[in-house]
Amino acid sequence: MILCSNPSEQFKSYQSEIEDAVISVMRGNSYVLGEQVRFLEREFAEYIGTSSAIGVANGTDAIEIALRALNIGFGDEVITVSHTAVATIAAIEATGASAVLVDVDSKFYTLNPIQLEESLTKKTKAIIAVHLYGQAADLGPIITFCKSNQIYLIEDASQAHGAKYNNKRVGSIGDIGCFSCYPTKNLGAIGDAGLVTSNNHELAAKIRMIREYGWQDRVSMQPGRNSRLDELQATILRIKLKHLDEDNQKRRDIAEFYYEKLSELPVLLPSIRPNAEAVFHLFVIQVENRDSLLSFLKEDGIIAGIHYSLPVHMQPAYNDRVIKSEDMAVTENIVQKIISLPIYPELSKSDLNKIVNRIKRFFNLWI
Repeated sequence: MILCSNPSEQFKSYQSEIEDAVISVMRGNSYVLGEQVRFLEREFAEYIGTSSAIGVANGTDAIEIALRALNIGFGDEVITVSHTAVATIAAIEATGASAVLVDVDSKFYTLNPIQLEESLTKKTKAIIAVHLYGQAADLGPIITFCKSNQIYLIEDASQAHGAKYNNKRVGSIGDIGCFSCYPTKNLGAIGDAGLVTSNNHELAAKIRMIREYGWQDRVSMQPGRNSRLDELQATILRIKLKHLDEDNQKRRDIAEFYYEKLSELPVLLPSIRPNAEAVFHLFVIQVENRDSLLSFLKEDGIIAGIHYSLPVHMQPAYNDRVIKSEDMAVTENIVQKIISLPIYPELSKSDLNKIVNRIKRFFNLWI
């Protein structure tokens, strides 16, 4: 079976190194927020290009804690997209703030800056720009808008570890960057983990406090929570971080193979932002007969995915509560057509050929 993503294959690539590191941690006497977390934070900050990185329990917590560090809460509004993992909106609501959802652009599937002005109110305190599928959002106009309206920019880079915008790594450009290290991510733990990045020392110090009960010398100086990163996940992430650029290049090579082999078929292939470097967390195509293609692939043991099948503003938990732009046409259209093809660094050439040949056969039969 060929899976859409396969973190167990990555474990096999670095198995001996990971097992040695994990045993070393287990034989020690520090399991949460210890030496391995501190090393990871330093190394990840250096990689991203920020002065600070802070380890937290997961990517959802990363966004929530970032918002809390900016004093965003009840009565405030945060603008983001509806075409994202629901975790982005869940994190906003966890602070008591309201999510204001806008459409994505039709070419890159990231936040459409044109809709920001109509969504701005006196309650707007921040924008969360989601770097989707390994592709950077169009940060230039978003930054300009944030500065002119004195609101914060948070980058949700959970699908874009290592991606660049104007030669800067995402997560280093806004006020705060937030990363999930869920196992399927480009930089994935074997369990759950998250990281928060910033070039603002005061914000970084506040984030460190919030992740652990608001403690300073074990005295709660402000409201906080328990979102501590453990040593096992930190030591695993340190190993994988060393290989991240190499693994991202393998993803780009797989994407190039798809571009070459699928270019003559009636599918819409991903567009690449010209001033950015994508890392292809997902390879998402559009087809008119999506469900039929999904079933046809599955019959041959190929498990493609849908990211995402229903916009957040149309999901039962949110459809009568979130604020949204009047025009969500792109989001509501693409969710009916998108398919995420299998992509991960260890995907073999024989499996890639099987995927491509199966897709070609589908269209030959369909046509």
